[in-house]
Amino acid sequence: MSTVQISAADVNKLRQQTGAGMMDCKKALIETNGDFEAAVDYLRKKGAKVAASRQDRDSNEGVVIAKATADGKRGVVVELNCETDFVAKNADFVALANKFTDLAIEQNPASLEALLALEIDGQKVSDIIIENTGKIGEKIGISKFETVAGEKVVPYIHGNYRLGVLVALNQDVAGVEEAGKDIAMQIAAMNPVALDKGDVDATTIERETEIAKEQIRAEGKPEEMVEKIAAGKLNKFYKDSTLLNQEFVKDSSKDVRKFLNDTANGLTVTAFKRIQLGA
Repeated sequence: MSTVQISAADVNKLRQQTGAGMMDCKKALIETNGDFEAAVDYLRKKGAKVAASRQDRDSNEGVVIAKATADGKRGVVVELNCETDFVAKNADFVALANKFTDLAIEQNPASLEALLALEIDGQKVSDIIIENTGKIGEKIGISKFETVAGEKVVPYIHGNYRLGVLVALNQDVAGVEEAGKDIAMQIAAMNPVALDKGDVDATTIERETEIAKEQIRAEGKPEEMVEKIAAGKLNKFYKDSTLLNQEFVKDSSKDVRKFLNDTANGLTVTAFKRIQLGA
């Protein structure tokens, strides 16, 4: 049994540094005979144990953060998950997600794995996640990370951090920022599967064509008409589901392609990313 006197000031100092509970901090200092650095390690190991014990838990709550670089040439979107809505709404949890997103903006990692390997104050992001799992008592983790680049990248966060969008445009001229926001809101609401017709993958086209043919046959249409009608249905799919061909939500008299060209001659979207919490 340790005979070292643990002061309330030491406990509070450890709590301020680690974010762990008062009783956990006191126990850590007792177990390490008042050695502050050893107590920090003790709590981090405890966090790792908590993380290991919660690996089978669902973590479908959380926040999605989307940001662009100061020059607007690159953007990132990060989804940080937790188990409960209560934790997701906590200011410290949102701040942690913002910290990871800011790091991605600064360091430009090529993948989620690369982001997890980056360091903040000498500590890897993956270790910070484990440590915070111990503090919070819930399984947390970064499940998605996306990035886009362009002449002008506009980020958008929708629904109290539940959905994030990045839109990359081919021009950075007057009116592009506002247009980009409108397009980001369009993407959030309409969830396009691709940018344009040519960007839809072959598997999706095949699936939509087969569904259309089965519907047509079920309606009793002659077999010689099936291909023609299916082609028409596929064109309707392109109009509904590819961004540039979608009806512009804020003005149904034009599609997104025309809205962009009306904003600035030749203006178009070159890429977009949409991350929805838990999807």
